[in-house]
Amino acid sequence: MGNVVLKEVLTKKDKQTFIFLPEKIHRSDTGWLPPVYLDERKFFDERKNISFRYAETVRYLAYRDDKPVGRIMGIISHRYNEIHNEKHGRFCFLESFADQEVVHVLITKVEEWAREKGMIKLVGPFAFSDKDPQGFQIEGFECPKFIFSPANAPFLPEMITVEGYTKYHDLVNYVAKIKPDIPVIYKSVLARISRNSVYRIVEFKSRKEIRPYFTPILDLLNQSFSEIYGFVPLDDDEKKDFISRYMMLIDPRFIKVVETNDGLVGFAVGMRDMSEGVRKSGGRIFPFGFLRIINGFRNSKKLLLLLGGIKKDYRGKGIDVLMGIKMLQSCKIHNMELMDFHLVLEDNYPMRGECERIGGRVVKRFRIYSKDLK
Repeated sequence: MGNVVLKEVLTKKDKQTFIFLPEKIHRSDTGWLPPVYLDERKFFDERKNISFRYAETVRYLAYRDDKPVGRIMGIISHRYNEIHNEKHGRFCFLESFADQEVVHVLITKVEEWAREKGMIKLVGPFAFSDKDPQGFQIEGFECPKFIFSPANAPFLPEMITVEGYTKYHDLVNYVAKIKPDIPVIYKSVLARISRNSVYRIVEFKSRKEIRPYFTPILDLLNQSFSEIYGFVPLDDDEKKDFISRYMMLIDPRFIKVVETNDGLVGFAVGMRDMSEGVRKSGGRIFPFGFLRIINGFRNSKKLLLLLGGIKKDYRGKGIDVLMGIKMLQSCKIHNMELMDFHLVLEDNYPMRGECERIGGRVVKRFRIYSKDLK
């Protein structure tokens, strides 16, 4: 075999190769979940993805015998580093065949790049923010993959540890069966909170009804996620982009908000899991992929809980239970069978407690790694 040769991604052809290389790497993996390539193109387009404004980035492709065999992206989030007084670079979107030399050449190049930029630590896989896929999956490969999460091969975590990387943060994925009855612990909290007329639960039937709430939800997201690792507050342009990106995906019936006289104090956002439709479409919208994705979306019996937050002064008062019960009721009405809690930081004990109170169990684990660059 020939030597591994690196090429920086600069041309349109390079970008195309970068985006579609994972499809070739995972060709024999029937359980692999591709991205939606229309979104993928926008994500990697510096003109369309607002996140590029706040970060320095670099992308590399690895070639062996003139064939692409690996890829990686390096990111320095200046905004995050300034907020947290850090000098951390990031690696992400690392893909390779089972070839340690390819991984070594790719990660070493990003380490050198980050070191030249004055960074003292490299963490990853982690992209622009916690809203992007994060970590390598390290457990639960027997379970179906789901959208918005990493879809790496099982050998990549071992390969990155060979390069000197160790655990930085773990995230867990809970799944719960939706049972006919409301959990007993929920009933007692509901009885208490129902006597308090301060809280008003708001539910929706149409996107038109939810539209006025989007900006307040994202404002509260900025407040309630400030302590979450990797979160960067959304500015006004990012809020608009977020709304336009997800407006057509949401199902208003699975969005719950709680108001008081002080305004919005809690929110929970779920959506039907469209992973099976994406898999069947091969990640392609045209010519018929859109129909497969929509059909999979409509027929899904699993609800992905993507976002949720409660204003700091109102935590521990039962608002989470109120929204949880309403979400469970909506799931029953619409014949949902499973509730998937997406990715939860290992040390986010309040959220993990909520998952376990309704019978959730950990089915997957994901790991973000780090390495000192000194």
